[in-house]
Amino acid sequence: MTVRVLLVDDQPLVRTALSMVITEAPDIEVAGEAASGDEAVRLCAELRPDVVVMDIRMPGMDGIEATRLITSGATPAHVVVLTTFDDDDYVYGALRAGAAGFLVKDMALDDILAAVRTVATGDGLIAPSVTRRLIKEFAGRPESAPPREVSIAGITDREREVLTLVGRGLSNTEIAAELCLSVATAKTYLTRLLAKLDARDRVQLVIIAYERGLVSTGS
Repeated sequence: MTVRVLLVDDQPLVRTALSMVITEAPDIEVAGEAASGDEAVRLCAELRPDVVVMDIRMPGMDGIEATRLITSGATPAHVVVLTTFDDDDYVYGALRAGAAGFLVKDMALDDILAAVRTVATGDGLIAPSVTRRLIKEFAGRPESAPPREVSIAGITDREREVLTLVGRGLSNTEIAAELCLSVATAKTYLTRLLAKLDARDRVQLVIIAYERGLVSTGS
C-alpha cells in the first residue's frame, strides 16, 4: 500500500526537502502541499491523504486548529506535527486537538519517512525521547485530563501490563520482548486496548496510562 502524504508548512524550503525525500521512497507519495492551516483543511477534504505532516506555527489558521478540524472531519487523516524544542505549549494543544504524534524539524529525513509509515498504520509516535518528555508533561497538567473518566477496570492483567509499557514509551517490538510475546500478539493486545478504552490511537493510550496512575512522570 502506498501512503499518501499531505505536507503542510509555510516555508517552501521545508516542503521541498520533505517532498524530495518522499519522492525517493517507493511506498510513500506526496498527495499535495499546503502553506497554511486553511489550505490544509481544504486539501484534506479534497485529496483524502493518509497522513498529514503539519507545521504548528503558520500565519492565519495555525496547525493546532487545522489538526482539530482534520481529525474530527468526515474523512479524518492521521496528523503528525512538526515541532521544535521550544514548542511545548503548542504541542500540548496539538495533542488535545487529535495529533497522532510529533516530528522534530532537525530529524534525519529517513527517520521522518519511518515516522510517516508508523503513523499510517495507526500507531502514535511515542518512542523518541522528545515525545516521551512532551507527553509526560502533558499528562501531568491538570488541564490535560480527558473530558470523560476513562475506567480501566475492564481490562485484563496482561492488558494492564501492556498499557503500562505503552505509557513508558515502548514500541510493539520492545513490549513483545519485555513480556516474552510475539510482536503480532503485542499488536493484538494494543488493538484490544484501543477498543476497550475507546482510544483513538496509541498517544491516547499513553495519556490514559498516566492519568490512571500506571506510569509516573519519573518512570
